Amino acid sequence: MRRTLIEVFHIAVGVFATAFLAAGAVWALPHAADTIWAVAYGVMVVVVAMGIRPLRDAWRSDHGGRSLDE
Repeated sequence: MRRTLIEVFHIAVGVFATAFLAAGAVWALPHAADTIWAVAYGVMVVVVAMGIRPLRDAWRSDHGGRSLDE
């Protein structure tokens, strides 16, 4: 279960970092807040989507199956 938790952690860090950077950008440029958050939400979706395959591989590896790379 360790590999799966690491992959979930990576996805969570990516989403959190995106939100943190977006909040900083909104603080610096408040009149563009709507645009900044729209882009940030799009990036969050991409981060989660990019984490699906590694998460699936980690799940299989943790449960005794083979990963897709083998």
